[in-house]
Parts: sequence; structure tokens; C-alpha cells
Amino acid sequence: MPVPPTNLPPRPLLRDEVRSRLRDAIVDGTLAPGEQLRDLELAEWLGVSRTPIREALLDLARSGLVEASPGRSTVVAPVDDAAVRAAAAVVAAMHRVAVIESTPHLTDDDLARMTDANAAFIAAHAADDTDAALAADRAFHAVAVDRADNAAVRTVLALYGPVLERAERLRFGSHDAEASAARHAELIRHCAAGDTVAAGAVAEALWLHLLPHPTAPKETA
Repeated sequence: MPVPPTNLPPRPLLRDEVRSRLRDAIVDGTLAPGEQLRDLELAEWLGVSRTPIREALLDLARSGLVEASPGRSTVVAPVDDAAVRAAAAVVAAMHRVAVIESTPHLTDDDLARMTDANAAFIAAHAADDTDAALAADRAFHAVAVDRADNAAVRTVLALYGPVLERAERLRFGSHDAEASAARHAELIRHCAAGDTVAAGAVAEALWLHLLPHPTAPKETA
């Protein structure tokens, strides 16, 4: 029997909704690193069955936000510098692709959205508002990602972007807001000039700038 037509708007799969809720709780620190994740407790919290919880946790384990071992407890993964470096390198490359592909198609309205988002980013940092700063940064980079409309880029960013955002949030106090805002402005200038190579390089540098520095080895006597 063919599927009957419907006028109802598309609705996200329950698993995807659960994954988003759990991902956001991990990224914003509601679920802290090392915290045990019990299917039943999470199911009661979100008002769903245990099946979508288990599926969502498996997805989050693939991105490195959750550590799940057969026969052992599932926990929120620690913020590991090596994992953050790996995620930053991949995320940076994807944003470079998005900017290169989108630059020839950016409109004046797109550039205005980027400028407004950068102003909001600066204001949020001045107010020491972590949530607003991260939201403004997401809005800034989303312009190029949306305009590029590259499904592969979206998929990779959805997988590894939250890993980087969680690290950004934890290191918010030491983040160099002025340098990031200046790079944002530089990116806007290159995009407005239609310089795809320069714009892509700046976009990549913005994310590589977030790489944690490896701990220097201690000197021996």
C-alpha cells in the first residue's frame, strides 16, 4: 500500500531529538565529564523509552562525547586535549570548504548577518556571557555553512562540532575574544571581495586557533 499523502510538517526522528537534548546537556555541562549515564534515569528525564536513549548514546559515543564499554557503565567522556585537537583539525577543514564554496554566492544580506553576529559576539564577551558568545559564534559561521549547502560538511560538523564547543565553553575565560573578532572581520572582508582562497584560509585558521597547546615536558636535572 502506498504511503498516504499528508500536510503535516516534517518532524525530527525521536532518536534525533533525544540525541540533541543529550548532546546539549553534555556540551553545556549539565551532564559533567565522568558522570554516569543510566538509560532508565535518562529515559525518565526526557519522557521517552530506553530504546532511543541507547541509540542516542551510541551516536554520541561515535563523536567522542560519551564513553561506552560493553558490560561497563556509560559515562560522559572527559575533555581530552588529543580528542579536541583531532576534532578541531576536522572542523577547521570543513569550515574552510564551506567558506570556499559559499563565498561566490554570499549576498549583501549574508554579509550583514555575519557582521551583526560578530558584533553580538564582541558584546557577549564584554558581558562575560558564555552562552550568548557561543550562540553568536555559531550564527556567524552558520551563514557560510548554510549558503554552501554541502551535506557532507553538515554531517561532519554535526558529529565533531559539539566536541569543540564543549572545550570552548570550558576554556571561555582564557579565550582571546579580540583576536577572534578581528579574524571574523577579516573573513567578512575577504568574502565581500570574493577572495575564496584568502577567505578559506582565515576560516580554517579561526578554528585551528582553538587547538589546545600540548603540555611542555618537564625538564630533568
